[in-house]
Amino acid sequence: MTNRQRFLDAANCKAVDRPPVWLMRQAGRALPEYRTLKARHDFLKLVRTPELAAEVTLQPVRRFDFDAAILFSDILVVAEGLGQGYKFRDGGGIQMDFILQSAEEIKKLDLNVLPEKLDYIPHALRLVKKSLNGKTALIGFAGSPWTIANFMLEGGSVKEFTRAKNLFHTQPEIFLLLMEKLTAAVTKLLQMQIAAGAEVVQIFDSLGGLLLKNEFAEASAKWIKQIISELGGKVPVIVFAKDIHGNWNDLITTGANVLGIDSGIKLADVRKLLPPGIGVQGNLDPFLLLTAPEKVASETNRILTEMRGASGHIFNLGHGVPPEAKLENISALVETVKNFK
Repeated sequence: MTNRQRFLDAANCKAVDRPPVWLMRQAGRALPEYRTLKARHDFLKLVRTPELAAEVTLQPVRRFDFDAAILFSDILVVAEGLGQGYKFRDGGGIQMDFILQSAEEIKKLDLNVLPEKLDYIPHALRLVKKSLNGKTALIGFAGSPWTIANFMLEGGSVKEFTRAKNLFHTQPEIFLLLMEKLTAAVTKLLQMQIAAGAEVVQIFDSLGGLLLKNEFAEASAKWIKQIISELGGKVPVIVFAKDIHGNWNDLITTGANVLGIDSGIKLADVRKLLPPGIGVQGNLDPFLLLTAPEKVASETNRILTEMRGASGHIFNLGHGVPPEAKLENISALVETVKNFK
């Protein structure tokens, strides 16, 4: 069974000989070859230049022989495509070109220009697809409308995200206007990626945990459900909602084929709560990649053993790869999964 077929079968909740393994899109940050590129080009240049984005996408696959590659990009390209650009602050964090503050500004966000502005994304995907040569699955992705809205309304990274939640509660008609536009934009971006060769797509709701249990369905899950419905089942969809442990039914009803699970809960327990036709992805604690190979191997083996016999398990971290991750630890993770029987 090829890496590609193993991953696609697991994403469709079919039986495989072992869980497929890949790491989230930050995997390249720990690699010396990535740092060499980063020394010559800033992050946005890497994202916006198809040849560079393709190279960064392929680097971890070449080194670790993952079962899938995920496009090197950023969730805020959707905001950029609508007319609200962004950059990275010198001291760290994201700075939007302006703060989205009114219904008038939301109405000016132009969905019609998004395909042209973000044409570099399908271009990069086509380059990656050609290089993978059918041996490795290709994943596209986007942020969830809720997560993207938080950055757009705050004007970038902040210690505490409050404006999106405040808008949801105090001005629901304006919140609705923004979410409808972002939902259409995320749908369009994912459709572009699928047309360019993405065989699976993932929706990152990284800030889903900001919402209370009784808020999540209306503020986030319903919009993810609409996106997945519009995609029409063309490819499997993975939904990763961080720190959402009390809303399994809401996540199930999105129509996701696979749910990404963070490290804050036992993966085998989640598996028992989900219908058999929905796969799970996760969920090794990323911190372990800073420790030692034997520790990584031990914890990886524990998760694999607890999930033994479960269909639709894709091995991954519970979130992104720390930039300080040790290469020998990533190798230990991959080898442990590949040698598991």
